[in-house]
Amino acid sequence: MSSSSAITIRTALLSVSDKRGIVELAAQLHQHQVRILSTGGTAAALRAAGIPVTPVSEVTGQAEIMDGRVKTLHPKIHGGLLGRRDVDASLMQSEQIPAIDLLVVNLYPFTQTIADPDCSLAAAIEQIDIGGPAMLRAACKNHAWVTTITNPDDYPELLQCLPQAPVRDRRQQLALQGFQMTASYDAAISAYLQQQFVPDRAEPQAEQTPAQSDWPSRLQLDLQLREPALRYGENPHQSAALYTPPGAATGIVSASQLQGKALSYNNWMDADAAWQTMQAVAATRPHQAACVIVKHANPCGAALADTITSAYDLAFQCDRSSAFGGIIAINRSISAEFAEQLLQRQFAEVLIAPDCDDAALGLLASKPNLRVLVHSAQATSAATAEASSKTMPELRRIDGGYLVQQADLDTVSRKHMQVVSDRHPDEQQWQDLLFAWQLVRQVKSNAVVYARDGHSLGIGAGQMSRIDSAMIAVHKAEQAGWSMLHAAMASEAFFPFRDSIDTAHAAGVSCVIQPGGSMRDQQVIDAVNEHGMTMVFTGRRHFRH
Repeated sequence: MSSSSAITIRTALLSVSDKRGIVELAAQLHQHQVRILSTGGTAAALRAAGIPVTPVSEVTGQAEIMDGRVKTLHPKIHGGLLGRRDVDASLMQSEQIPAIDLLVVNLYPFTQTIADPDCSLAAAIEQIDIGGPAMLRAACKNHAWVTTITNPDDYPELLQCLPQAPVRDRRQQLALQGFQMTASYDAAISAYLQQQFVPDRAEPQAEQTPAQSDWPSRLQLDLQLREPALRYGENPHQSAALYTPPGAATGIVSASQLQGKALSYNNWMDADAAWQTMQAVAATRPHQAACVIVKHANPCGAALADTITSAYDLAFQCDRSSAFGGIIAINRSISAEFAEQLLQRQFAEVLIAPDCDDAALGLLASKPNLRVLVHSAQATSAATAEASSKTMPELRRIDGGYLVQQADLDTVSRKHMQVVSDRHPDEQQWQDLLFAWQLVRQVKSNAVVYARDGHSLGIGAGQMSRIDSAMIAVHKAEQAGWSMLHAAMASEAFFPFRDSIDTAHAAGVSCVIQPGGSMRDQQVIDAVNEHGMTMVFTGRRHFRH
């Protein structure tokens, strides 16, 4: 018989950690007179349900040993999975190796085990499956003859075929799933042991650079395609897709889309920028409503206020022309009042919020192309963000390779900042400086932000010269009709010359926040003191390229 002919399932080996649906599957196999081989807990569950089971040890003539570490690693099991029916039949007969036509297997729950913060290394190691991946790889290699099922969701499809095996094309797809499972499993083990066997580096000081040896010699990422497909990439002629780590989605990816077209590559990029920026500025005054509007990955307006409608109004007024076609993120539920305000004001691509009431959704439905994303969590915890940055470093493709770095999650609190001017900021200035600092970190470099009273006045982004960014930000503020008197100025990197300070003073700025670290710092400090301004150094640069 050729492998392209119909294959009848006569013997099945069932060994699963995830026992969803396994009893029902086994019952149907038994009704079709399929001999069931099984091990350990799976066999016990089937016996308890009254389903006849042949222990693997009865086939191998060898009892499980080493607390179950060795039970399926035997020629009679692997021969049954690997045997080619048209080549190895005589050998299998003489060696009394039963042909195994169906393997239903999933692996020890390693990733679930290590997700427990109290998991010990010893406990994790015991959840490294050996026999399961070995059987899985053997059956997948021999998919011409053997059907491999790794996901309980595939049981109904199998039941439709019985007693026949799925057709060869489907067996190939199932084999691919099996190899993807073992690859994902090994990647998870490798990543975990990398963390365990290579000590975490200490938090670097401002002047220190993390050592190259801190990075693994091989970087393995386990990602799965997320549906639906993206509309297109950065441009319509480019295809694009979104991949996520296995398991529950986190961050902006976990948002639910209530209405609107499928998101494109750019929509996701801007939505992520808006979501992260909103969280950053909202954290400075958690009791207030926050709104951020992003265009081409840069915030063009951000504000905090007592109501979300007021916050949106202030953010929109910062740069009305750039807000057109922007992405909006807020930290309050979308109300009918907010929806009406938005629809009257501007065209938006994406709206992100923690919730949306029915009345608001009814109003927004008049703009069917507007994507409305509801994110259940107000913010991602610092611990979750840090863990995510270790397992999902930032990658950027260059010609011939990939640049990899840790996510910029560093935060500097007020108590660690240094006042370097003769005058010290008053409390209102401190509030404005902290808001401006959180906002400027999210702007593409070179970046300068002017802010006052919890909202942006002008944002200068992505210029080759810092003085140009400062001047653009002033121009934006003038266009919006904002007075710059007593405003705060933030720069994500040091000022190489005093010219930006002179520009800021001429516009009415009274306080400045920046990392410091220029060889001309003293000249910049002298300019601040000359103008009677205040200035704070954070000691941290936050370039965004």
